Amino acid sequence: MTPYEQTRKTLRSNPRTWLVTGVAGFIGSNLLEALLKLDQDVVGLDNLDTGHRRNLDEVLSLVGEEQKKRFTFVEGDIRHLPTCQKVCSGVDHVLHQAALGSVPRSIEDPLATHASNVTGTLNMLLAARDAGVKRFVYASSSALYGDHPDLPKVEERIGNPLSPYAVSKLANELYAMNFSRTYGLETMGLRYFNVFGPRQDPEGPYAAVIPRWVIAMMHKEPLYINGTGETSRDFCFVENVIQINLLAATTTHPEAPNQTYNVALNSRKSLKDLFETLRTGLLPDHPHLENFKPIHRDFRPGDVLHSQADISRAQKLLGYQPTHTLEEGLQEALAWYAEKLGKRQ
Repeated sequence: MTPYEQTRKTLRSNPRTWLVTGVAGFIGSNLLEALLKLDQDVVGLDNLDTGHRRNLDEVLSLVGEEQKKRFTFVEGDIRHLPTCQKVCSGVDHVLHQAALGSVPRSIEDPLATHASNVTGTLNMLLAARDAGVKRFVYASSSALYGDHPDLPKVEERIGNPLSPYAVSKLANELYAMNFSRTYGLETMGLRYFNVFGPRQDPEGPYAAVIPRWVIAMMHKEPLYINGTGETSRDFCFVENVIQINLLAATTTHPEAPNQTYNVALNSRKSLKDLFETLRTGLLPDHPHLENFKPIHRDFRPGDVLHSQADISRAQKLLGYQPTHTLEEGLQEALAWYAEKLGKRQ
């Protein structure tokens, strides 16, 4: 039995109360689905600025009637401390996913990024501390590695941040570490690399590359690659992210708390190869993709050329064992994209 299988078994026999911030977003809604299917009690917080009620509706359609009753949704904002205090009351574990993502968004509006990602996270840390939460697991980012040249990326070696978004995530880690040392709040930072999967939003100027490209391919829209296409990323299916969140929240390893962890596969794929993988996967149902070509444009400010994660710390201290490669994750994700995104304009 793997550590994750053991964790799931333990949670089923000993349900706990969880708070998921950003619950109507991509990762948050996937965490909600996993927790409800394990018969956990879940409080979800979201201001619905970037999250969607349709994500919550989809999750609730996939769980049983008794499991639905275990979910309490609070529409509210992490920038409002009293709201954070309200939702932390009686909670065992916090999975803090709420944030304004996107490097370009942060460059265009650094104040909004700071308010949500830094002030909002500080509010959540304060509320969790005062509520006596057992463990605070929060979403960090591979953006912290900035201009550091080493591959794969190792947690203790980061570079200069290249965007306000990266600065905000660095501030999150510094605050979390300080709360651990000063107040004894157990914190766990998860540095997500390029996460993809069902319910990831393909729309808007800050959409992630995989769902945006999929919808462009399906609907015969222009598909853009920033730079030559040699840029590479460590793409990670959302099921692996769910696994490490639950492991981080519940591990009893004495060295595990108050650390940061890379969340990825320790592999990388170039954007030009990703394009071909997606085109090939969609081609049987979309024959117009036979001669479909991307449009290249300038490299985007704030981005890094290559990204790949060393995941040995997570493997050693948390028992993290990714269950999905990029190809296996895409096989599941493309089925969801075809069903959901193919119908949307």
